[in-house]
Amino acid sequence: MTPLFLSLYDHEPLADDLARAIGADTAAFELRNFPDGETYFRLDADPQGRDVVVLCSLDRPDEKFLPLAFAAATARDLGAASVGLVAPYLAYMRQDRRFQPGEAVTSALFARLLGGGAEWLVTVDPHLHRIADLSEIYDVPARAVHAAPLIADWVRRNVQNPVFIGPDAESAQWVSAVAADAGAPHVVLQKTRHGDRDVEVTIPDIETWRGHTPVLVDDIASTAKTMIEVVGHLDRLAMKPPVCVAVHGVFAGNAYAELVASGTARVVTSNTIRHESNGIDVAGLIADAVLDVLNRAAR
Repeated sequence: MTPLFLSLYDHEPLADDLARAIGADTAAFELRNFPDGETYFRLDADPQGRDVVVLCSLDRPDEKFLPLAFAAATARDLGAASVGLVAPYLAYMRQDRRFQPGEAVTSALFARLLGGGAEWLVTVDPHLHRIADLSEIYDVPARAVHAAPLIADWVRRNVQNPVFIGPDAESAQWVSAVAADAGAPHVVLQKTRHGDRDVEVTIPDIETWRGHTPVLVDDIASTAKTMIEVVGHLDRLAMKPPVCVAVHGVFAGNAYAELVASGTARVVTSNTIRHESNGIDVAGLIADAVLDVLNRAAR
């Protein structure tokens, strides 16, 4: 039976491309708030016996989670054969341990909440640090697909003579993979975070690459302070204006405007979160994973 596809928020054109690629019917629904702030949800489609795929990128997760939970539970209550979640950006991955006594380990707690409403999850490049695999915290099958080949392809087509720059040691493995795929050199910076908005960056000797165009690559651009700091260092070294690439453009507050104003040549993100900087399309990548999950479940 043809899958039923729900896109809870403003994900076009990703939603249109994804629904088309997996051969799904798009379901209409009503989602609004009562005057007291409570959520109203009504599904205007019959999910009986059908696999339901819900698209909801989880930037600003606190305001999105309850509507997502209600949508998934409603589909199940109305007889859906299965309910799966596509969360191109997966929130609550940073707090993966208890750093101070009494802290909530929100990565594990959120995984339990999210997994309680879906039989499977597909996401793009989750922020894995001390967690090696999503299966460590998710009880449902959780598939992570990787945008590195798409980033490498975009850089090959749009940047002449690039040198990839990773913002910190955490990024070393996947920045080196992107650089290798693009056939370009890379260097990894050292980052010391003193607070949420206070980041100190140390740059190794990069003058070897003075004739190259720096390409700053990170998985998430949230406050963008790390990229802004690196752009400033590169400017002081009289390097070419860099291209800044992030898989997920969260851009809290004025982060995007500040990054653009810092002296970058261009800011590019994937469309895991809809934004004017989107230039790398992950629809095909996600669709392949969703189709594989649905086909495996049908066997």
